[in-house]
Amino acid sequence: MGMHVEHMLLLGALLLFASILASKTSGRLGVPTLILFIAVGMIAGSDGLGFIYFDDARFAQTLGIIALVFILFSGGLDTKRESVRPILGQGLALATVGVLITAVIVGFAVPMFTDLTLMEGLLIGAIVSSTDAAAVFTILRSRNLRLKAHLRPLLDLESGSNDPMAFFLTVSLIGIIKGEHDSLWSLIPSFFIQMSIGAAAGWAMGRLMTFTLNRIKLQFDGLYPVLLLALMMFTFAATDTLGGNGFLAVYLAGVGLGNADFIHKKSLIRFYDGQAWLVQIIMFITLGLLVFPKQVVPVMGTGLLISVVLIVLARPVAVFVSLSPFRSATWRQKTFLSWVGLRGAVPIVFATYPLIAGLAHAQFIFNVVFFAVLTSVLLQGSTLPLAARLLRVERPKGFRQESALDIELSKQLTGTLMSLTVPPNSLAVEQLIVDLHFPKDAQIILIERSGQFTSPDGSTEIEANDRLMVMAKRPEKLVPVIERFGLERSDAVLPC
Repeated sequence: MGMHVEHMLLLGALLLFASILASKTSGRLGVPTLILFIAVGMIAGSDGLGFIYFDDARFAQTLGIIALVFILFSGGLDTKRESVRPILGQGLALATVGVLITAVIVGFAVPMFTDLTLMEGLLIGAIVSSTDAAAVFTILRSRNLRLKAHLRPLLDLESGSNDPMAFFLTVSLIGIIKGEHDSLWSLIPSFFIQMSIGAAAGWAMGRLMTFTLNRIKLQFDGLYPVLLLALMMFTFAATDTLGGNGFLAVYLAGVGLGNADFIHKKSLIRFYDGQAWLVQIIMFITLGLLVFPKQVVPVMGTGLLISVVLIVLARPVAVFVSLSPFRSATWRQKTFLSWVGLRGAVPIVFATYPLIAGLAHAQFIFNVVFFAVLTSVLLQGSTLPLAARLLRVERPKGFRQESALDIELSKQLTGTLMSLTVPPNSLAVEQLIVDLHFPKDAQIILIERSGQFTSPDGSTEIEANDRLMVMAKRPEKLVPVIERFGLERSDAVLPC
């Protein structure tokens, strides 16, 4: 008998509640939420309490791809160019050369203790070659771990940009095993074509998203997240249709949009952060449902050996070789980066590709990858703070690194508040605030219009005779505001 809709909603709500409650305790236990989300799915699955029987790998893969699009786009929105620029070369080296080295080392090691061929071993290596940003930063935030130098933005950039390379290797190796391609060497031109199209499409769509959000005037503010959702999905699908890497395009589009000025910026970024968490939870639970623990037990030994190769050999070699041209990275930082190579949901999603392709040892590969991922996350994730302390890459407890919000609050009392009246002939009339490109240290905090006071945002349109209350950290920051837009100063500068 089929389950009624209300029963499905009730079960779904209970699974979400259980996952969120599990995430509350994960930080205290030092266990990434990924493990607990998957555990919820395994407990609810057929080998657990038996609430849900699920073995549809294709549906799980589709859901995983959609979730990755959300996660990469949200990660791109949170990536700041100022923090990434100093370590851009290092991050790209880890995301490309590092992924390739990891895949090759694991690939050559697997046939030594299994019956798999070299190509099948390389396939496993490609599947587990990318790191998981969600697992890393859940631990960093929950344990309040502050890292020295540029380690945190480097981890952010690597985790957000290494999935496209792992995806390319996984799909290409499956094609070789099935006889659709001659060799990996024949795919090198395809790699550069895919990455080039993906990068170009991502840059173009980031600009298009910014232009569209700032120029289109929707009657209801609630439609802006829907519009951005359509643009995000279009970016992935159109890039893939053109033969490019859709994952890379989505991430770069998010980076381009997140570093531009657009209306409803804070609310949209917050919305997509929440959506990324939602799809992560759903994806992890679904992957947990797809796993049959009874099938994983027989491959635990093989999975453990792969984890050892991955943690002790492949990841360290990949990090040290990839970062060897960069003298700014010390051996302590490289060692810590080696230990932070957590695997997460992405390898499990990629492990569904051999299942759908119908490869001979597809189920074995999936089960081995699943156990190797769990081992990596449990061992490395739970010891991450300890590794930071032992390698002396953690900032002292007395050190407090201020965020942009901290700086704004702490400097507010020494700022300058000024009242400006907009003349009818001002260039700012009928312009959106987001299009005025105010200096970063100056902002309009209040508008008086026809005797009414309003708190503006980026979509607010300036009208003639508006009285603007402008806040700046230093008085000199107000000079370009006055000169650029032809505003007339009506009141004295007031310290606040």
